[in-house]
Amino acid sequence: MRVYDDAVLKCFLEKQGQLFPEKVVSDMDEAEDFLEECMAVVVNSAREVLEYFDEEGVDLEGAGEEEILEADEVFDVGDGRYLIVEA
Repeated sequence: MRVYDDAVLKCFLEKQGQLFPEKVVSDMDEAEDFLEECMAVVVNSAREVLEYFDEEGVDLEGAGEEEILEADEVFDVGDGRYLIVEA
């Protein structure tokens, strides 16, 4: 059973360059394996991105929502969800 759906995998496959200087995956299967290995998280809203980082103990003091959503490890899936990849 797949952990990540096609939209999430395609998002990471297309946007991986925002986090890594070189391609780390070249197809959907590699993307899924990589995301599982990294224990990447999919959240359902921008608010949940902020909650995730707060729960992880990341100091959000002074950082605006837009700045956090534009962090290299946050990928906008395009359907309201966000993929968070901590490499």
